[in-house]
Amino acid sequence: MTLPKVAYFSMEMAIDQTLSIYSGGLGFLAGSHMQSAGYLGVPMVGVTILWSFGYYDQRINSEGTVEIAYVRKYYDFLTDTGITVDVEIYGRTVKVKAFRLEPEIFGTCPIYLLSTDLPENAPEDRAITHKLYDGDERTRIAQETVLGIAGVRVLRQAQYEFDMIHMNEGHALPAAFELLREFNGDLAKVREKTVFTTHTPVSAGNEVHWVDTLKEGGFFAGASREKAIQLGGENFSLTVAALKMSRLANAVSQLHGLVSNKMWDYVEDRCPIIAITNAVNLHYWQDRRIPKAEKSSNYQDILDVKTEMKKELFKYVAGTTGKRFDPNVLTITWARRFADYKRAWMILMDRERISKLLKEGKIQIIFAGKFHPADTLGRDMFNNILKQSYDLPNVVVLPNYELELSALLKKGSDVWLNTPLRPFEASGTSGMSANMNGALHLSTFDGWTVEGTFHDINGFTITYPGLDDDIPWEERHWKDYECLMDIIENKILPTYYEEKPRWSQLMRQAVRTSEAYFHSDRMVTEYYNRLYKPIALGIPSNETDEAVTLEQPSSSDLTYSKMK
Repeated sequence: MTLPKVAYFSMEMAIDQTLSIYSGGLGFLAGSHMQSAGYLGVPMVGVTILWSFGYYDQRINSEGTVEIAYVRKYYDFLTDTGITVDVEIYGRTVKVKAFRLEPEIFGTCPIYLLSTDLPENAPEDRAITHKLYDGDERTRIAQETVLGIAGVRVLRQAQYEFDMIHMNEGHALPAAFELLREFNGDLAKVREKTVFTTHTPVSAGNEVHWVDTLKEGGFFAGASREKAIQLGGENFSLTVAALKMSRLANAVSQLHGLVSNKMWDYVEDRCPIIAITNAVNLHYWQDRRIPKAEKSSNYQDILDVKTEMKKELFKYVAGTTGKRFDPNVLTITWARRFADYKRAWMILMDRERISKLLKEGKIQIIFAGKFHPADTLGRDMFNNILKQSYDLPNVVVLPNYELELSALLKKGSDVWLNTPLRPFEASGTSGMSANMNGALHLSTFDGWTVEGTFHDINGFTITYPGLDDDIPWEERHWKDYECLMDIIENKILPTYYEEKPRWSQLMRQAVRTSEAYFHSDRMVTEYYNRLYKPIALGIPSNETDEAVTLEQPSSSDLTYSKMK
């Protein structure tokens, strides 16, 4: 059987530092997907947006607080396809031009990048593809209309005869409505050609807009208001509609699969949701010095490589912040999106307790990450930690967390800290690439950690009796914090400073487990076998949710006893 030809639609893709069309984890995942698809030679193309100003540049201003800057990007390595398509948005005909990233540039599958930033468009239409995740609702809707509808039309003009559209999150949903238009309203035919990945159990991450606003924006590709309401409701949920318009959907970790099936259980006529755990590209993320050191019979070799990588990171730290870190001191890094549920502040909850470790020179802490430009809570959280870093020794906050800095941090950290409020982290991927470079994962028992971080074997997990008891969040924060600090003080520090052979073994196990399962070559292969052509499942589009029960581990296997 020949493999289906897949068109992978994603609002962002983190391919390379030189191509600023991503914001964070969703883009990092999509980038790894594209890299592995190219490496494996499977029949796939990517479809995304060419953001003229990227997400944003993050800087520390003269007042010592964070500021947002938008800088226009120029690229000379993209191919002008000569393809321009028209899309109706808010009653206007908007022209969308397609560029192509050729596989040989960064080793990906071919990727089509869409832009409305053209002289023939009105200023408000040129601005549609200016900024990733624009905070204005109408612009955001227009962006999704361009991704989905223009994306399908570009592929038609490029004569790429796809068998399957993969919508990576609900942003690409207009692609399904464009197919509905092509198939004259035949939803069954749309479902045959559409699959969907849902990424978050956080309500804010599942977009909802008033149906009339979406219709004005051209989101439904001409489908009637009644049809739209039938699929997504009057207060239209992109995720609900995607689940109804797809043949099959997937969550992004085994735990997330359980959560998603409970979360969307009320949706009638939805497709089954299976679980395919996220992964990252080993070839891109792993330092070339690691494999040889990991296989060496001398335990010191991997420790020496880590020391070299720490020195490289600390040179950057000193140049950026003026603080000089010691490569012989345990270095803990928290680096990801500054969203409240991810709890960047957790390790600093007891100022006196953490100050003692910092002043004694036992630990060094690095923070990095971006917040959404419209997220005032995320900005305040960043600034609060930034302010504390000026007063605390051995603490820094690094701005502009993008691919190159991410790689430096994962190579130069001893411990990769992950503190989401369970069960709100669907998967997370940064700890996977940190593991690939011998950084140990220290995480709450959420997302991919449930599957890949084995306590005191290749990392450490924040678990305790009553993990899923129904208690106030404030109490949960303190219970998580106490467990976190107990692990740092009584497990990690003694092992790091007093048992170097044991620490070396933990590093090796972290490398091995990440290489074994959390490499995106495995993920793309699994997508083909289970989502695109589900030979293992054999589930027709009209199967019930019960058909996927066997695909999910039991709640007891995940020590996940109560999810309301």
